[in-house]
Amino acid sequence: MSDLSTFWSLWISVIVLGSIFGCAWLLFATRKSQTTNTETDKTMGHAFDGIEEYDNPLPKWWLYMFTATIVFGIAYVILYPTLGNMTGAFGWTSANQWEKEVQEAKQKYGPIFAKFANRSVEDISKDPAALEIGQRLFANNCAICHGSTAKGGYGFPNLTDDDWLYGGTPDAIKHTLTNGRMGVMPAKGLMPNMTDAQLNDIVNHVLSLSNRSDDEKSAGRGSQLFAQACAACHGADGKGMQALGAPNLTDGVWLYGGSKQQIKYTIANGRGGVMPAQKDFLGEDKVHILTGYVYSLSNN
Repeated sequence: MSDLSTFWSLWISVIVLGSIFGCAWLLFATRKSQTTNTETDKTMGHAFDGIEEYDNPLPKWWLYMFTATIVFGIAYVILYPTLGNMTGAFGWTSANQWEKEVQEAKQKYGPIFAKFANRSVEDISKDPAALEIGQRLFANNCAICHGSTAKGGYGFPNLTDDDWLYGGTPDAIKHTLTNGRMGVMPAKGLMPNMTDAQLNDIVNHVLSLSNRSDDEKSAGRGSQLFAQACAACHGADGKGMQALGAPNLTDGVWLYGGSKQQIKYTIANGRGGVMPAQKDFLGEDKVHILTGYVYSLSNN
């Protein structure tokens, strides 16, 4: 809470202290001058449904517990960061506690991951113990995008087939996990002034690459336009370029859908995909095991 302005720091302090001392005042201002454990027959003079409220003071145990709660609140305010920018006598912060827990976890679990560090990715991909660890790492860090079965979804690649945007070798997978990827499909490729007619021709040509075009003449015109607008990344034959992450357009595998309308939308508006880097979040040893697990999905 050290980033609070002076106003908000004072605002919080007034509310916290006001609440504690307000409760204390309310308790002692309204209690009877004498507390007792002996009940009386005197009532407050009103009843509801045959139930009367007796004029008895608070039981002593109730008064003492309420008082103890107030004392606890004051002690908590002194020891912990409760009043705006004040850090408290203990100097405790949630960030420090988290860092301490992370270090304890590294000391406890680090050796488990480290013992696989010198083994090859191919070897890890065949080791049941390593794969069990890798599966848990995948479930915690990757499944939210690629799915629990790693078969991907709209905009997220399937990791169980042999179709890879940036390559499916151990080194390529590890590079992807370690450093992340930034995929960009520019709108209309290298033809920013592309007309709707030209767009339709290119769409038909792209469909023809997987034998799905229903207009050969349009696809023929689109072939020349494709060479101008798209071939720089996808290649003249449409088989893509893994160095750029440009997908193969001839194999029937589509990241954003392969229908005519979806392809048209992709070409007209472009696409952007981000695979976040894991090197700082997971560390080298975990990434190495995770690489073996991902590699196993399409090779075992």
